[in-house]
Amino acid sequence: MADRRLQVFHAVAKHLSFTRAADALFMTQPAVTFQIRQLEEQYGTRLFERRHAGISLTPAGEVVLSFAETILALSDELETRLSEMTGEMRGPLLVGASTTIAEFMLPRVLGEFNAAYPQVRARLIVANSESIESQVAEHTLDVGLIEVPGKLAGLTSQVCCEDELIIICGPDYPLAGMKSVTPKALADYEFISREPGSGTREITDAYFRSHKIPPESLKTQMELGSPEALKGVVSTGLGFAIVSRAVVAKELQLGELLAIPLRPALKRSLYLVFQQDRFQSRLTATFIEFTRTKLKEMAS
Repeated sequence: MADRRLQVFHAVAKHLSFTRAADALFMTQPAVTFQIRQLEEQYGTRLFERRHAGISLTPAGEVVLSFAETILALSDELETRLSEMTGEMRGPLLVGASTTIAEFMLPRVLGEFNAAYPQVRARLIVANSESIESQVAEHTLDVGLIEVPGKLAGLTSQVCCEDELIIICGPDYPLAGMKSVTPKALADYEFISREPGSGTREITDAYFRSHKIPPESLKTQMELGSPEALKGVVSTGLGFAIVSRAVVAKELQLGELLAIPLRPALKRSLYLVFQQDRFQSRLTATFIEFTRTKLKEMAS
């Protein structure tokens, strides 16, 4: 196990916030500050500049961060490799997922994986697809689940399941009652969109362009960072949104929102992304195969 102080330093350096690092590590802020002070006393130099606007790494802090990332990665790899020698699946597993997948698909997968491998410590990081892919490329995450194919060099991108996107609107919105809607017809209505960098945003923009409708010509009212935010705004009647069918099952059942198919249908593949590493751990490989199987079962 790597020095706890290095783990705390790494979290503070990544978040550039003692408070957010404490939350991520399930520690109190004073405990985090104490660990950093101990590390600074050990090395005899300041690792962070502390200002009213926030904190930043000193030149010495930059050096420590580069070594800390290597040490922590090797420590995790050591724990995983030794567990493989004993035949027991154990150790840390860092999983990243886009908001749609993380909130509405992955909890069941992680729960079943934990039941099958109770000695594995899985941690889930939630961000948009672009951010998750970058973190996998930087070795911050072992594996990512995203809504668009991976683009970065050095990563493998594999389809894990199919997903359908649909229109949602409030019961009193003018689109309500339509059996299906074409992209051209949607141009006349207020659109509640996902934010740039979102996999859903990338897919919907490409869909509109393929039907000769520039996304910038849509009546976009807001750009929001999560499916929950989209659903909340749409339920007030301010416009329509395009989301995965998986995210609105409860609201459709309760009658809070209506679902309308797009014509032609808009379907997409969801992807697993991971490092092209011939020394990939058995734990990561097992999780990838487990997740692919479970998501396909859920989509069928």
